Amino acid sequence: MLPGRREPSISPGSLHPAKRTAGSRSSDHPRSLAAEAGYGGWVSGELSPGDRAPDFDLTAADGSQLSLGDLEGTKAILYFYPEAMTPGCRTQAIDFQTADDDLRTAGYAVVGVSPDKPESLARFADQEGLSFPLLSDPDRSTLRAYGAYGEKQNYGKTITGVIRSTVVLDADGTVEHAFYNVKATGHVAKLRRDLGLD
Repeated sequence: MLPGRREPSISPGSLHPAKRTAGSRSSDHPRSLAAEAGYGGWVSGELSPGDRAPDFDLTAADGSQLSLGDLEGTKAILYFYPEAMTPGCRTQAIDFQTADDDLRTAGYAVVGVSPDKPESLARFADQEGLSFPLLSDPDRSTLRAYGAYGEKQNYGKTITGVIRSTVVLDADGTVEHAFYNVKATGHVAKLRRDLGLD
């Protein structure tokens, strides 16, 4: 650990009594049935408040696994971003890190999800001093299930890619808020206001 760097506020292993490793599954959780159908049997599209969150089971930057079931009992902020170590994603991650203490005090766990490999995520977390889990979704199945992957506008062109999004879950895995096509700069400040923290 670097001097002055905090321990992760929530690590994949601390969210569930039995820390799992790559290859193990959370199939005993009812929502894991969704995982059996590719990306949860969910059609790509935006989620809405009141929807059940699609299941996921992804590899974290430290090589451990984190699933939706591991978050049960914890309110969570899942934010989906295109690529680690790029300017916009760096800005957004630093903003989440700056807000992490207040979010934890309010009972929220922050979790970032991108298509990056775990090794890239580990470098990103180390470089930026991030204390929340970053999850790797290389096949983009979780991104699709949460409506965070698809067609978007980029400099006037329609492309397919990660749609910068944030989904807030309550402690039982129900969507409280879903924000799509958010801007990297200023999004966390707006989210804090929407959650009544400012």
